[in-house]
Amino acid sequence: VEKLLSTEKDGHATSSDENQERGNWTNKSDYLLSMVGYAVGLGNVWRFPYLTYQNGGGAFLIPYTVMLALAGLPLFFMECSLGQFASLGPISVWRILPLFQGVGITMVIISTFVSIYYNVIIAYALYYLFASFQKVLPWSDCFAWADESCSKTKIVSDCNATLDGEIIHANYSYIASNNLTCINDSITYKPVQFPSEQYWNKVALQRSSGLDETGHIVWYLALCLLLSWMIVGAALFKGIKSSGKVVYFTALFPYVILLILLVRGATLEGARDGIEYYIGKQSNITKLMEAEVWKDAATQIFYSLSVAWGGLVALSSYNKFHNNCYSDAIIVCVTNCLTSVFAGFAIFSILGHMAFVSERPVSEVVDSGFDLAFVAYPEALSKLPVAPLWSFLFFFMLLLLGLDSQFATIETLTTTIQDIYPKVMKKLRVPVTLGVCILLFFLGLICVTQAGIYWVNLIDHFCAGWGILIAAVLEIIGIVYIYGGNRFIEDIEMMIGKKHFLFWLWWRVCWFFITPVLLTAILVWSLVTFSTPSYGSVLYPTWGTAVGWCMIIFCVIWIPIVAFVKIARAEGNLFQRIASCCRPAANWGPYLECHRGERYSHIVDPKKEKDHEIPTVSGFVYKRE
Repeated sequence: VEKLLSTEKDGHATSSDENQERGNWTNKSDYLLSMVGYAVGLGNVWRFPYLTYQNGGGAFLIPYTVMLALAGLPLFFMECSLGQFASLGPISVWRILPLFQGVGITMVIISTFVSIYYNVIIAYALYYLFASFQKVLPWSDCFAWADESCSKTKIVSDCNATLDGEIIHANYSYIASNNLTCINDSITYKPVQFPSEQYWNKVALQRSSGLDETGHIVWYLALCLLLSWMIVGAALFKGIKSSGKVVYFTALFPYVILLILLVRGATLEGARDGIEYYIGKQSNITKLMEAEVWKDAATQIFYSLSVAWGGLVALSSYNKFHNNCYSDAIIVCVTNCLTSVFAGFAIFSILGHMAFVSERPVSEVVDSGFDLAFVAYPEALSKLPVAPLWSFLFFFMLLLLGLDSQFATIETLTTTIQDIYPKVMKKLRVPVTLGVCILLFFLGLICVTQAGIYWVNLIDHFCAGWGILIAAVLEIIGIVYIYGGNRFIEDIEMMIGKKHFLFWLWWRVCWFFITPVLLTAILVWSLVTFSTPSYGSVLYPTWGTAVGWCMIIFCVIWIPIVAFVKIARAEGNLFQRIASCCRPAANWGPYLECHRGERYSHIVDPKKEKDHEIPTVSGFVYKRE
């Protein structure tokens, strides 16, 4: 009868949920697929394969696996446990340590910045997806939009040749007209751009000369951006209840496409050469002696797992209290890393074929980031039979990889709003969600102007770097050293059951020492090796770099501001104020009374003991002593 009468109160909670106020995932697979979709993103396809090739091939998997165990998994498990224990989002969860609540604000602001430009990248994928619905791919040759430097092959400029027993140096037109032959290793080629590169810059982006030249809004990119936000809004209009169903497709179908691309790529001539460069005989074990390789491995793991963005806390906050977050963390992390390795085979097999067809070494066709996704790989796909089909599949895969990561990012923002204004979200979840999407769409319009790619690169360079590292370092230091690592372990055992001392030995070693040291080292390295941002050969103006610094300062400034406000509002002398802000808030603990046990018995349900309650902002109360 209960099942028949169950109705959704606010599109987020049903009568069958354990937590009637916030709601829970309908089932565990919704949560796992949402987490996999959030962790597995564009970087798994366009960054990891290139890093592997660049850092010793197969040998790179050794530092990559080590950094997963030492830095990625410990922080991932910590965030999942934190969100699930308190059933709160990335800001409200800092009741655990009020002094550090600014860390949660930093995470949410950075997620906001990233969601703006990330959906622009999804818009790029949508544009190329629609462009693939043509019999001849528009970037397959130098068409009307191309200039004189566009060419599908290398163009010889000049070389040395033998004439009447003497070696001469002449331009290639003279050499060819006199039926002479160029001497090996003396050929100089004209600088040319392949059709896919010019299409990306001249047609898709209509790229201007730099950040100084904003130009006009590229209307078709603006429409693609609007469409991508409409998809996000439609998927999230009921929160996790709707997004949890959408991810069954968006998180799983990319694997089907990757498998199709891999099978097709493996059957092409030159595919073996590409894979050899990726993870075969070209592997260089001596690369492991270079510190840069280990830094790249740690950085890739850190960003690939999406830790310290707030999304893991937000998504885990909808779990049932006794869910096994330990096994979930391992499953998601391992899946994410295996996906990266698997994607590399699909990418390099087809790039190997491109190198074979164009008679170039694989090293000349390999690239990363935008140049891989929108230049090198489309160029390779254009050389295949039935090219539009393979192009459609590839960009559809990029679209899905981007969307499920974006779903989780926006869910992070709406979860934060729900924690602060629960009554508003209960009644107006759909308008608030749509309002967030509309606002972010308008903020993203600067990224679809002719200078848009420079803005995308600028936000990525600053906001998605140091801010996240700073938040991660403070997060682990705050929880382990101030709140107490052993105390946090006791909280986790309330959810997953008592574990043997040896079970926690590894986690203690990582949380107390290895992980914070590694994260701090990466942060310091990033600051020491900082270079002014650039896009290709285009350097940013001084004011552009200043804007980047302002963005990152705006993200992290809330950490000291909130700490100062908390201390100012506390009572006692300075030492007593700081000490009180370093203790958990009175309403810190499991969200539901039935899960609090003796350790958190001081928190009572607001519906009970009305004569002895002190109201709090969250709706929780605690007893007068």
